[in-house]
Amino acid sequence: MFKTKRIEQIQEYVFEHQTVSLDELVTVFDVSKNTIRRDVQQLVKRGKIKKVYGGVAVNDVALESFNKRHIRNQRQKESIAKTAANFVQDGDIIYVDSGTTTVEMVEYIQTKHVTIITNNLDFISNSFPYDNLNVLSTGGIFDRKTKSFINFKNMDLLKSYNINKAFMASTGISISNGVTHSSPLESEIKQTIVKRSSEIYLLVDHYKFDKNTLMTYCGLDEIDYIITDTTPSENYQEYAKSHDIHLVISDKLN
Repeated sequence: MFKTKRIEQIQEYVFEHQTVSLDELVTVFDVSKNTIRRDVQQLVKRGKIKKVYGGVAVNDVALESFNKRHIRNQRQKESIAKTAANFVQDGDIIYVDSGTTTVEMVEYIQTKHVTIITNNLDFISNSFPYDNLNVLSTGGIFDRKTKSFINFKNMDLLKSYNINKAFMASTGISISNGVTHSSPLESEIKQTIVKRSSEIYLLVDHYKFDKNTLMTYCGLDEIDYIITDTTPSENYQEYAKSHDIHLVISDKLN
């Protein structure tokens, strides 16, 4: 991996998790501690992150900007989730991925009778009042940073589920690198779900296009529906058409 690309991905990873140890960065990016120290120093000079004991954290000024952007995107996330919920029918067996957009779906499927498999703790918690939602947790080790269960050991059990529709999240997508995310610990679950599901729905706002993060968990051609808030560029439209991918624009429907 080129140094400049790795530094960008380290910045993305730190912003995603807000506070990260140097040892974690060494493991995630598979480089030496000296290399991580040099890369981190570059980001510190830019003012994006700051050093803390044993690791790094998002700079307070940068964090404020990040939080404002997150709040600004909330309407898009809700719109995308509402649109995705239109594809859920009574009797479906669905998978809901961990993510800040997918978690919003519970609000819009609360009257439906479905079985939901998920590793998303917030979704599990928010679905508690609705008896008609039969929720199955993947279990595993709980990752507090992403509020999701990871490293699901009994993968054979997960492979035994017949999932009609999987509603997946991503931190970035591109035609060349496919569907990417910043947590390698969730990779095996995401890959297994994509292979086991009859239909794959990808929920991404327009900021995620042409953005590559740490790991690819499936090719863009493996997606059946891309649900987003703005019509993407022409090259994505052409790619979707040639690969039988349905582009669904939420703001036009809600």
